[in-house]
This record gives sequence, structure tokens and C-alpha cells, in this order.
Amino acid sequence: MGLDVTPIYRNLRTRVTFLGLEAEDLFVILAVAVVMNICGRVLNREMFGLPMNMVLQYLVPILSVPALMLFKYGKQRGYLKDWLLFHIKPHVYSSLERTVSWPLNTSRTE
Repeated sequence: MGLDVTPIYRNLRTRVTFLGLEAEDLFVILAVAVVMNICGRVLNREMFGLPMNMVLQYLVPILSVPALMLFKYGKQRGYLKDWLLFHIKPHVYSSLERTVSWPLNTSRTE
């Protein structure tokens, strides 16, 4: 009676990419498309004989894919998320160093 063997995949750390972009980047491009569609509807104009919302909804994300690929070239995984979080967080600037008061350990026995 033989032993049933199941394959174990050892490439779990492999990055899942599409056109060199990670899933988070594709969500950013989708969000840009939605925002551009809303902006185009607010403007309610025509560009190149087409409604502005359609032009902005498709043209801006199509142009942002190569721009994002160039921006992320040579960067580590999750760079866009880290970059956005760094710029969203408030920064505290001070000319004084932070003072650290260490508690004295008085319970030391000799």
C-alpha cells in the first residue's frame, strides 16, 4: 500500500504582479479612474469630441500605469503604500531633543 504524497509549493514569497505592478498599485489606478470619472462629470465638457468623464476615466489611468512603473522601478515590495503612509501622517518638527527620563532601579539587591 503506497503512501499518498501531496506537492508542497515552495514559492510562496513570489510577488504577484501584472505589468510589473502589485495588487495595491492596481487598486490605486482603479481609484484614480473613479476620481477622474467624477471630476469629468463635474466638469461636464467634451474633449476630442468625447465626454470629458470618459476621456479622463480611461486616459489618465492608461497614462498612470507607465508612470507608476517608472516610479516603482528598483523599489522594494509595498513601496507605494509606505510612501503614501509616510506623506499622510502628520510630521512633528521640533528644535529641541526629546528628553528621556529613565526610572531609577532602587530594588537592586547586593
